[in-house]
Amino acid sequence: MTAFAEPPGVPLTQFTQDTFAESKREAEAYADAALVRAKQSGLLLAVQARWIAMAIIAVMLPIVNPHWAVLYYHMYLVLFTLIGWAQLKVGTVGQSRAELFLLLCDLVLMTMITVVPNPFDSFDWPNAMQYRFNAFIFFFVLLAAGTLHYSWRTFFAFASWTTGLWILGIAYIYFFPNAHPGWSEAIYALFAPDLQLAHMLDPNAIDFGLRFQELVAFLLVAGTLALAVRRAGDLLRSHAAVERERTNLARYFSPNVVEELSQNDDPLKQVRTQNVAVLFVDIVGFTKLSDGQEPEEVIRMLREFHGRMEREVFRFGGTLDKYLGDGLMATFGTPVAGDEDAYNALCCAQAMMKSLEEFNRLRSAHGLPEIRAGFGLHYGPVVLGDIGANRLEFAVIGTTVNAASRLEALTRNLQCSLVVSDDLVCKAKSERNGHGDGGEFDALELHPDQAIRGLEHPLSVWSQGARPN
Repeated sequence: MTAFAEPPGVPLTQFTQDTFAESKREAEAYADAALVRAKQSGLLLAVQARWIAMAIIAVMLPIVNPHWAVLYYHMYLVLFTLIGWAQLKVGTVGQSRAELFLLLCDLVLMTMITVVPNPFDSFDWPNAMQYRFNAFIFFFVLLAAGTLHYSWRTFFAFASWTTGLWILGIAYIYFFPNAHPGWSEAIYALFAPDLQLAHMLDPNAIDFGLRFQELVAFLLVAGTLALAVRRAGDLLRSHAAVERERTNLARYFSPNVVEELSQNDDPLKQVRTQNVAVLFVDIVGFTKLSDGQEPEEVIRMLREFHGRMEREVFRFGGTLDKYLGDGLMATFGTPVAGDEDAYNALCCAQAMMKSLEEFNRLRSAHGLPEIRAGFGLHYGPVVLGDIGANRLEFAVIGTTVNAASRLEALTRNLQCSLVVSDDLVCKAKSERNGHGDGGEFDALELHPDQAIRGLEHPLSVWSQGARPN
């Protein structure tokens, strides 16, 4: 947010939305960081799910096949577990050759389980009998786990490699069938009237139609999951962009305003004139105060001072326009006008003064010099809206801004901490029907007809507090 004031001593304040290119790069960087976090958490979850699945399958196998030869498949389970551990080490966002290699290892092992007979099994069956165990369904276990950490592009590699390996597996069975022709002859003789049933029961039959059906079903599921993963990634990027916008808004607006703007940012886009309260805060004698101190100590002091002032701005529903070196500017009634903007601004300034007193007590207890600050408040019309061509800034423009800055400077002449325009006091009283909750108006002292540089007519002001030496 930007406020314009004529005097050279008042810096321009800006709420920068950056150039379009910079904004796009920042948004992409923020989204990429979110993708990295999602990838890391998803990969860990996928590996944990893999290990749990391997444990369950390890228990299931002896139940469905109570023979010592089943330990051969437990060896594969160990390999799958180790591949999961390796994935934790090499997993990353974007293309990773190591990760693709581990995916290929998964698929090769699964293909071997599906088409290569157990060498420790005592049965001398045709190799085509491997298909009767329906091990192909375990490809879907790998596919499901992949949704937790693979990109949608990786699913196309998953599908294409599975297709190629499945075709190679069929070719292996076809060219190395370990066939038993006599078994086929016996089956066809037994079911001679029904050749289709005989073919289904033939232990030497590969059943190409069923193999093709399995592959098509797998490709359909893989394609659907790829779309789902891509959609989830788009939603993640969109959510990251929204969170980035909310984070940026939270730097300037109170939480309730952030919530409103996150749902409707039209108030930031509309060019309009409205009445707002403007508050300027500035440390008095900052140069002298910081002389002789270490840079780290100066920055630490400013951070705590700004932090205390910022908390009060947000507590009273204000907008932090910008830090001005050793001071700040805040507005009340932007981007959306409220019912008690002037009163909230006055309460905020008085709360800032109390917070500064507490801060000074802490500093005095540690042998540090006290901080004195001046506060200036004015209420009146300003122009709000985006300005700029390529670099957009939400601007607060008008004499009200200039006057608030002048009133803060007037604290030196009036030997006080706070100077408030009569316009703001009158507006605050009208908002509260002439009285405050805690004597906010009682502490003020009237100074009529004060000449304010930059204004055509004298301005009646109210003061509070001791002189900010």
